[in-house]
Amino acid sequence: MQDDTLRWFDTFHKSDAYARLLERPIAYFCAEYALASDLPIYAGGLGILAGDYVREAAVQQVPVVAVGLYYSEGFTRRELSPEGRVVDFHVSRTPEEAGLAPVIDAAGKAVIVRIPVQEGVVAARAWAWQPSSLPGAKSNVTVYLLDSHVPENSEIDQHITDSLYDTNKETRLKQEMLLGIGGLRLLEIIGVHPSVYHLNEGHSAFLVYELIHHEMTEHNLTFIEAKDRAKEHILFTNHTLVAAGNDVFSNDLVSLFLEKYAEEINVPASALVELGLVQQSSTFSMTMLALRSAGRINAVSKLHATKAKEIWKDHPMFPITNGIHAPLWDAIGDVYHLWELHQARKRELLETIFQQTGTQWDERTILLGWARRIVRYKRPLAMVERLKRFHEMAERLDRPIRVVFAGQSHPSDEDGEEMLEELQYRLRSDLKGMAVYLPHYDMTLSKQMVAGCDVWVNTPVVGFEACGTSGMKAALNGVLPLTTRDGWVDEINLFGIGWLLNDANVTDDILDKLEQEILPLYYDKNDSGIPEGWVQMMQNARGLVWNEFSMTRALRQYLEEGMGITVG
Repeated sequence: MQDDTLRWFDTFHKSDAYARLLERPIAYFCAEYALASDLPIYAGGLGILAGDYVREAAVQQVPVVAVGLYYSEGFTRRELSPEGRVVDFHVSRTPEEAGLAPVIDAAGKAVIVRIPVQEGVVAARAWAWQPSSLPGAKSNVTVYLLDSHVPENSEIDQHITDSLYDTNKETRLKQEMLLGIGGLRLLEIIGVHPSVYHLNEGHSAFLVYELIHHEMTEHNLTFIEAKDRAKEHILFTNHTLVAAGNDVFSNDLVSLFLEKYAEEINVPASALVELGLVQQSSTFSMTMLALRSAGRINAVSKLHATKAKEIWKDHPMFPITNGIHAPLWDAIGDVYHLWELHQARKRELLETIFQQTGTQWDERTILLGWARRIVRYKRPLAMVERLKRFHEMAERLDRPIRVVFAGQSHPSDEDGEEMLEELQYRLRSDLKGMAVYLPHYDMTLSKQMVAGCDVWVNTPVVGFEACGTSGMKAALNGVLPLTTRDGWVDEINLFGIGWLLNDANVTDDILDKLEQEILPLYYDKNDSGIPEGWVQMMQNARGLVWNEFSMTRALRQYLEEGMGITVG
């Protein structure tokens, strides 16, 4: 499948559709981007996906201009410190320290974007990032990041873009106005006129208003006519069914903040607010604004599309299952020496574990990994809920078990803090020596874990995980999945690749699978110390992801199914 997709892109580059995109590219809007491990403008899966999309577009030479915000204080997350305390952690970097280039006009002056917010005006400068260091990447992909740290702003407004997913509602609303309205104004200033506006989650949905205004002005249309015309150019990707992932504000707050903007574009504020109203409530939803304004809406897995239909019956979604940018996440590179290369990656992870925790483990011992955002539905403690049984299994001299945890919660998530505290207690008592937690779960640590563990444990309640690409990255590196049938896993047959968990009884099933299938297979090694049956499954897992779950395939689907592009 991968070879067929690469041939498709070769044909695409010779098509009229490609020529049109060179003139009017795809505008991709997202609140976060994982562009580099030390560029602190991402929190988790949404940003990782956006970063992979941008990289793939660059390598496949698809004209994309991406828009986001620059967060000087990054994403504040709650995690366990090396000393075992629950702490808030963030990384601060200026755009200059991050190596970003200021966006300047023909006169050499910094480009400034201005938008009316409440009774005043918020200004932002822009910074540019290009994936020029990627093998095969071309210069037709740029990420623009808006930054409110400009002198003409008030002291409060200078701090709008300090933190990703700020917990203050007013600041968060200003961020989303700056991303959507300000982002589109930036493109107009620099002379970029997109043909498609791809909203990656609802955080940027305010761009709809600016696009409607453009259609009204350009074609002398009414608000309703312009809304229908703008719809033809908007693709919306929804990533979560969980309420916390869908931003909502009070109607009154949105009306207040949009009042001056509504006057500027000569549209009643009530008409703007109505597009995002949650029926029979006083709540404004960014997701509803995006759903009502987009001509095409996609989910990020087939199961996600099915579950979304139960929530948003009037807004059906078609599935484009997420993929990963394989060159970034592949730490193996050579299937013919898979075991040896995997063991090398495992030693690197074990060295990190030793440096971070002082715990030293044998590379011949099976290593289980659980790493993701710590929220209730992901069930981070599922595998150790039956402590006595797990302890007995893990301490067997002939087939011991070791576990590495990583991940963080949002500072406003009380459940996440509670689970971190529970994990901390267990690591210091019942699980001491058998499990560790690694702090600062960023791209660098993620790459180490998805390549260095032997088993990737994935325990979400089925129907809550939209896709779950960490499992794809792990399988690409020969790390075998032990997972519930959620997200992308619902689309595959795990026979000969990994193990499927019973969602209703996940803890007991993890222990049963370990005892009866996983441990016997892993510790059945030949005279050279290689578990031949295990290595065969590693090869199967790697082949599956490489052929079916790359971002190359997903990007082609976005072009064909999301944007209606056909080639010969």
